[in-house]
Amino acid sequence: MDKTKKTIIVFSGDLDKAMAAFVIANGAAAMGDEVTMFFTFWGLNILRKREKIKAKKSFLQGMFGRMMPRGAGRLGLSKMNFGGMGAMMMKMVMKQQNVSSMEELIATAKEQGIKMIACTMSMDVMGLKREELIDGLEYAGVATYLGEADEANVNLFI
Repeated sequence: MDKTKKTIIVFSGDLDKAMAAFVIANGAAAMGDEVTMFFTFWGLNILRKREKIKAKKSFLQGMFGRMMPRGAGRLGLSKMNFGGMGAMMMKMVMKQQNVSSMEELIATAKEQGIKMIACTMSMDVMGLKREELIDGLEYAGVATYLGEADEANVNLFI
């Protein structure tokens, strides 16, 4: 049987939505599907390195960088975040239930060969530089995503 292809646009930087995107992507890859995840706007925060990286930016780009969460471990919930308390409680319950953390889901995605593409246009708008993002990514624009989506039998927007 031929491999089928799945594409996921990861637009949201909310913990619960990011988890859903990675659970679906990892599940599809485990079933033998080829998976492409295209990270744009707030979804790029999932891919940020945890540590602060020095990068040349304009004033506004620097402000964006300071206001956005740095990395998958610092994402908030889309509902009931309560200033970060909701995300902290969610992570505690996940650990108790042996559910993979965001960092583990990302590592599994890399191990399974899931293609993760950072949207270069969104990076420019939000002032994110390549050195601020995790290793193992591809960088491209919307045309690349559309090319991937044309070949896919499932396209999701999360």
